[in-house]
Amino acid sequence: MDLVLHLADDYLLDKVWARLLPVNDHLVQPSYASLSTSANFTSIMHLQQSAWPRDYIPRQIISLSVITLLGIHFLYFLFAWLSYKFIFNHEMTRHPRFLENQVKQEIQCSLRAFPAMTLLTLPWFQAEVMGYSKLYDNVEDYGWAYFVLSVPFFLLFTDYGVYWTHRLLHHPSIYKTFHKSHHKWIIPTPFASHAFHPVDGYLQSLPYYLFIFIFPLHRWLYLGLYVLVNFWTILIHDSDMVTGHALEKVINGPAHHTLHHLYFTVNYGQYFTWADRVGGSYRQPESSLDPMLEIKKQS
Repeated sequence: MDLVLHLADDYLLDKVWARLLPVNDHLVQPSYASLSTSANFTSIMHLQQSAWPRDYIPRQIISLSVITLLGIHFLYFLFAWLSYKFIFNHEMTRHPRFLENQVKQEIQCSLRAFPAMTLLTLPWFQAEVMGYSKLYDNVEDYGWAYFVLSVPFFLLFTDYGVYWTHRLLHHPSIYKTFHKSHHKWIIPTPFASHAFHPVDGYLQSLPYYLFIFIFPLHRWLYLGLYVLVNFWTILIHDSDMVTGHALEKVINGPAHHTLHHLYFTVNYGQYFTWADRVGGSYRQPESSLDPMLEIKKQS
């Protein structure tokens, strides 16, 4: 997020903050006739500065809050709409367990969760901006081998982290409070991907934030993986039950997560099936378990 904030400051927020809180309210814009001197150029640059500099923590917190809220709304509506439009099987809306006005309910639930999730996540983003993470800029710092291998390492670390967090959220002592609302969607659409209690969403995102405070990761690579995580989360909520493909026993895809929503206590993983296999919660997708069969019975 420090990279995103830096780019936002460069291209937009410096101007916004200079206008909202100028460094000196009494400075007057010089006339065009006097723009040629270096002194007046310095004055113009002075006018473009804010009384709250980039490293001022209240400014950073406000900027991060706005960027995070706008970013999650953009990613959610863009990827969920694309998945809903081009991947989701709309015949699923005829399933007997598909709720009335479900898509609207999923979107409303997501929009209610975003502000609180942003608030909970801010300390991690702020710590990142203040330089406490292990993000780095130059590939040469750790070499190309580490750069490449850090991708599967990140995916494995976060997959196991999400698995155990997700499984904990199914414990009877906290399930009803934090996670049950997400299982309201028995036959989910891509818009259900973020339709959960904000504490639920925050807890399942913790492995992604923890990683960069424990292990080095290239700054641009982390940004790309962060976007990929959101895309994958949306993709696996399309109620798809395509089975029999080569990676079915390795990749925890849409069919696996469809079974999780149908049966609750299986396939907790995010990307891979290994954590579920180790934890004894793996269930193999089969064509006989396809929720589309319920729809065909009605025909």
